[in-house]
Amino acid sequence: MKGAERVLVAGAGGGFDVYAGLPIALALMESGKRVHLANLSFSFLYGLDDEVWLEPDVAAVTPETKGPSDYFPEGVLARWLERQGLPSTVYAFPKVGVRPLTAAYRALVSHLGIDAIVLVDGGTDILMRGDEAGLGTPEEDMASLAAVHRLDVPEKVVACVGFGVDAYHGVNHAQVLENLAALDASDHYLGAFSVPRNSREGALYLDAVADAQAATPERPSIVNGSIAAALRGQFGNVQFTERTRRSELFINPLMTLYFVVDLDGLAGRSLYLERLTGTVLMRQVGSVIDGFRENVRRRPPRTIPH
Repeated sequence: MKGAERVLVAGAGGGFDVYAGLPIALALMESGKRVHLANLSFSFLYGLDDEVWLEPDVAAVTPETKGPSDYFPEGVLARWLERQGLPSTVYAFPKVGVRPLTAAYRALVSHLGIDAIVLVDGGTDILMRGDEAGLGTPEEDMASLAAVHRLDVPEKVVACVGFGVDAYHGVNHAQVLENLAALDASDHYLGAFSVPRNSREGALYLDAVADAQAATPERPSIVNGSIAAALRGQFGNVQFTERTRRSELFINPLMTLYFVVDLDGLAGRSLYLERLTGTVLMRQVGSVIDGFRENVRRRPPRTIPH
């Protein structure tokens, strides 16, 4: 992204996905880019005050924005950013279908003059093309991918971090690697990198995740908590929330790796993405995916032989 000046780093899958983009956003800021953060929100945004709305489906959340007290990742992040002396507006999209989400992204891109987008997934299920043994939780990821794919922005990439965390939702990670190999063969895989724990980006990410866990104790991010644990050098069944008490975790160094792919190349490999373009509601996205899965021949799961 050497030629880009204004970069939007956006969480694809909702919830705390925007946090997974923080190390990238911080590094881009350090290199002189003007960086903005956005997220597909799981919070009830329509209860926010009228003045936060730039467009019908784009909310500009600031440290002063009053939102739900029990779960409001965008507000928690905005307040953390302010305490760090960083730009503290986090743009939020409600859970809508691809048609309104595309319009919302287009309005925000125009408003901010964006010339590059990094769509970030906490986990790797955004890499699923549709015929895998399991897709994880694809609705929000695919709505975001479909929306950004339709934008006329010079540079668009997808960055995934948290390899392995989607196993709980049925993702076969041998097929994740198989998909990355296919993207590499078509020149759409852009490489991988990790963030050192003792770097500025790593230290701030760990602080932000700890702050979010403290602010949302009933619903902390399992994905970012897992990534943070791996970044601290922890391994195995590391429990950090009651939400996973009945599950055995496998925290490991691979969770700290970012895999980066060309966004349009990834979208072009999807077997059903075009079917989502007319959806208005997120539940329609889920229905379209379920309908596709009923008729597709699925690739059998594989094991990683190491």
